[in-house]
Amino acid sequence: MSNQRAESALPPQGAFLHAILVFLADHPEGAARAVIHDTVPILLQLSEAQRTERLPNMPQLRYRHRTGWGLSMLKAAGYVESPARSIWKITDRGRDLLGRHPTGFDNETGRQLARETHSLALRGGGAEPRIVAADLDEARDSTQIQQSPEERIDAAIREMRTTVAAELLERISQAPPAFFEVLVLDLLRALGYGSHSEDFQHVGASGDGGIDGIISLDKLGFEKVFVQAKRWKGSVGRPDIQAFFGALAGRRAKKGVFITTSTFTKDALSFGEQVSEAVVLIDGSRLTQLMIDHGVAVSHYRVVHLPRVDGDYFEST
Repeated sequence: MSNQRAESALPPQGAFLHAILVFLADHPEGAARAVIHDTVPILLQLSEAQRTERLPNMPQLRYRHRTGWGLSMLKAAGYVESPARSIWKITDRGRDLLGRHPTGFDNETGRQLARETHSLALRGGGAEPRIVAADLDEARDSTQIQQSPEERIDAAIREMRTTVAAELLERISQAPPAFFEVLVLDLLRALGYGSHSEDFQHVGASGDGGIDGIISLDKLGFEKVFVQAKRWKGSVGRPDIQAFFGALAGRRAKKGVFITTSTFTKDALSFGEQVSEAVVLIDGSRLTQLMIDHGVAVSHYRVVHLPRVDGDYFEST
């Protein structure tokens, strides 16, 4: 799972809560969940990009998650009710809240409401909502409160990956240079290059012509990938990539991978694009994400099964 993702462009959870209350106030007889899902983005005037934004590595639309979580939060706090399957109605308590904030919740009210409903949703609801210190400690980040559980899980995973990536680069920087060269070959093997240990040759010595490793892609060794691994602190420049490309040409090689723990300059990336059919550039950020994804120098110690109601099951009854 990747963490290369910008923050969501959707309005805060408080805006979703208000939109739900506004819609249900206009439909005192109640409305189906599906209708609410379809109407909320209209009320919030979501752009096409916002409507199609999805949770990372999941097929669900992010705005539908926020709407569904909003219904659960409002129900737990007594602002809406569900008197029949898939039907939702605003309560007197919800009308009173909406009457005090007819045009929307300001930032502070939105955060306060999100804390209140979040707290009650975690406890399973209650007749008289109240906020306790433990709830505020648990939801110390107001942005976190205004996210659905799936979004908070995703944010936590991104934070863990960022922390692990930083530690990987630190540990690599402290290891001997030859260790990094071997690690790179292990990573490429985890990516599916080569099928046996004998397909990997660690060169990495003076006079190697800029080549640290060689991977045979076929049993007879006709097709090979040449690897250069540089554990640098400064950015890798264009001359270094040109020298590597020249080393490939000197060996009549068609494929090469240049991996560094640092970054590439703009000129280096520009040259890399020109020779992209022959050379692949991998910087420190991509290196660590590949290591995490493929379990190289990283162990995945916990598998979490996230429950979700199967709507199709109930629709079939």
